[in-house]
Amino acid sequence: MDALALASGDLYSRTVASFWRTVRKQGIWLKPSSMMRWQNSDSLHAHSADAVVQSFYAGLKSWRARRKADPESKPPRKRRRFYRVQWKNSAIRLRDGRLILSNGKGNAPLLIPWQWDTPTFVELGWNGAGYELRAIYSSAAIGVPLGTAIAGVDLGEIHLAATHDGQECRIYNGRYLRSVRRYQNKKKGEISAQLDHMKRGSRRWKRLRARKGTILRRLDNQVRDILHKQTTKLVSTLHMGGVQTVVIGDVRDIRKDLDYGKKANQKMHQWLLGKTRWMVSCKAEKLGMEIALQDEAYTSQTCPKCGSRHKPTGRLYRCQCGFQYHRDGVGAYNIRAKYLGNFGSAVVGAMASPIGVRYAL
Repeated sequence: MDALALASGDLYSRTVASFWRTVRKQGIWLKPSSMMRWQNSDSLHAHSADAVVQSFYAGLKSWRARRKADPESKPPRKRRRFYRVQWKNSAIRLRDGRLILSNGKGNAPLLIPWQWDTPTFVELGWNGAGYELRAIYSSAAIGVPLGTAIAGVDLGEIHLAATHDGQECRIYNGRYLRSVRRYQNKKKGEISAQLDHMKRGSRRWKRLRARKGTILRRLDNQVRDILHKQTTKLVSTLHMGGVQTVVIGDVRDIRKDLDYGKKANQKMHQWLLGKTRWMVSCKAEKLGMEIALQDEAYTSQTCPKCGSRHKPTGRLYRCQCGFQYHRDGVGAYNIRAKYLGNFGSAVVGAMASPIGVRYAL
């Protein structure tokens, strides 16, 4: 597994270096097909090597879309010592209870004990403690009908997201993420205050400034890791539930003319809504799910039971008709209802209690 991850990392690094070197010296942005003919690996299956190159171009495509809203976003330039290995359908076989993952002619295949059916896609990656094998099955293979399930997603600052697919509601807790962001603000303020009492450009000033950058980079990596794990859990849960369309509440203009006070303004401006929406969208599209943005005006204020409008206080929505539910769950339900065209209709008598999903270290 180490050898495969190293070979994949070497190929990814060569792809990154070759692409940007060509851009810098020739002014040419190579197409994926040209890069796949140029870069290959003797240790990987031909389609696995193509998948590595395609991963780089997928990151490039995401950057191009993201920079329209965030001009300061950076393209994929970092090289990788280790990288995930992917096997497509042509390199996967199942025989005598073992999954056989081909690594190309002349190389020994990877053999995995397997008690399930043959997957259509397999990925080998590192989860922080060890190697993890991730398999994808077609919806037809597991008996999940396509295009029948729609889920609403309500992004939040206190809770990372709430989802409702018409049957179940899940609340993804954002407490640990918020604690890391608060600690990040605290350290930034402490070090900035120390820098203000030093002579700019002095040796002590340079050392402390470098230390500040190291601390903030480490905390940024922690935030990114939390977001990746939470959004992966969210998308994989929806996919396993047969969801084909993910409707995300559109809150891109929420910061416009914002003035809720100093503390509230800071929280809203540091809300990672764009990055969270981007991660959910990319991972859902990779699994073949469709993404739709829906205006979420009044979705957290409209009662799903009687259709009346009431602005809640706190995290629990209480209506005069007696209906009570988690505020973010109400928002996710109404985002889905708005997409389906029955927003404000009194169609719900009772809703199942939401399921809480907490981030675990």
